[in-house]
Amino acid sequence: MCMNHQRLLRWLLSWSLLLFIAILKKTESLATEPEVPQRPKNVLFIAVDDLRVELGCYGDEHVRSPNIDQLASRGTLFERAYCQQTVCNPSRASLLTGKSPDQLQVWDLPTHFRVHTPDVVTLPQHFKIHGYHTQCVGKIFHNWRQDKWKGDPVSWSVPSRLHYNSHGNDKPQVDGELPPNLVSGLGGTECRDVSDEAYFDGRVAMLASQTLRECAAREIPFFLAVGFWKPHTPFNAPKKYWDLYERSQIPLPRHLKLPKGVPELAMTSARYRGGEDSDFLKEMHHGHLAAISYLDQQVGKVLRTLDELSLRENTVVVLFSDHGLHLGEHGLTRKTTAFELDAHVPLIIACPGQVEQQSVSDLVELLDLFPTLTALCHLPYPVGLAGESLMPLLKNPGLSIKKIALTQTPRPNYPRGKRPAHMGYSMRTDGFRYTEWRNFQTDQVVSRELYDHSEDPLETENVVGSRLHAANQKKLAKQIQELIESRR
Repeated sequence: MCMNHQRLLRWLLSWSLLLFIAILKKTESLATEPEVPQRPKNVLFIAVDDLRVELGCYGDEHVRSPNIDQLASRGTLFERAYCQQTVCNPSRASLLTGKSPDQLQVWDLPTHFRVHTPDVVTLPQHFKIHGYHTQCVGKIFHNWRQDKWKGDPVSWSVPSRLHYNSHGNDKPQVDGELPPNLVSGLGGTECRDVSDEAYFDGRVAMLASQTLRECAAREIPFFLAVGFWKPHTPFNAPKKYWDLYERSQIPLPRHLKLPKGVPELAMTSARYRGGEDSDFLKEMHHGHLAAISYLDQQVGKVLRTLDELSLRENTVVVLFSDHGLHLGEHGLTRKTTAFELDAHVPLIIACPGQVEQQSVSDLVELLDLFPTLTALCHLPYPVGLAGESLMPLLKNPGLSIKKIALTQTPRPNYPRGKRPAHMGYSMRTDGFRYTEWRNFQTDQVVSRELYDHSEDPLETENVVGSRLHAANQKKLAKQIQELIESRR
């Protein structure tokens, strides 16, 4: 080999060795360099009370809800979200623990979830354990006939504010003489020319905004739960919200009668026995709309504070209702039924970075909030949760992760610390609502309901036992049995 070839070979070998060493060092550096953790996201957790899917963003053309609609315009709106029980305490206990009412043994208003499950870790408590500042303003956990507990202090980093009270105490607080009530009050309504802060929700919004400013000054992420009291009865809202609506233009229910073939267990004692033109019905609906618009404005105040503090891009915002409501439909008022109006709830999740509205038509449950928020904020996943993470739907709204949503309701409506005599288990599928009323001691089915939502979305006729739906009924009965067993 000539001298020139030898020199060239040595040169190539030298550079090859140097290149290999450089690559090796880079690889080692990549292997040993710790991953930079993602910045924890804040959570603004907004709960409302008794709000059915009566919002502009859900297609209602009569209600004025611009602030919640705006939140939906930059978030994900879940078209078919369902609660686990159609009354406050069990519903809230369920979604805040990630367990069903049967697992918690909570079916009434007085029973606190820690009576039977003392060591359960709640959603805010889980965030607190993992380094978050957790704080409650307004109604989050139930707040009536639970004097020993007064919410759940262990869930929060600091004491709750404006939490423990009664809806009956939501009376206007003003300086000087109280303005007169401008409506008859036939439906527990009240229209007075007072400020927003005269009622609970105005003060909740003010305190929540103040708390957001305090949280922004902290160096740790926060989980701020803001619980609004409206549109739960009494339908009292400042006059300016009543003035948004012309009573003659307010649509009234189209089905005021009991469904055909409905079993007695399906009904409640809160019956509406008037006609379509009754003053009670008209005033009740007017007051309900005023309460929604009042609530909407308070939600808007909190969201604007979030924007003013430049927190939107690092905060997950969740808004939901604990259950729905009847306002004359099916000849009923209030809740505690297994019908669609009580079980179907609004749910909106707005994530940082999302700029356009998404709509999810898949069935989801409030039970899914615990695992979803855990995943969104990159926290360890707790074991034993009954729900499923909605992360796949947030990434791809066209997916389907569950085919069934289960809601239950006891009889009597309010067992008041006693084990219910009967339990209604109601299953919502794509096309049907199927309900079994069971003896709660023996688990024997004593009556059934089946509503074909493709033909009867208002649930006006129970078609259980019909030849047309025999095969569907058999399939649904098997599905609900499996689901009930998995939730006990």
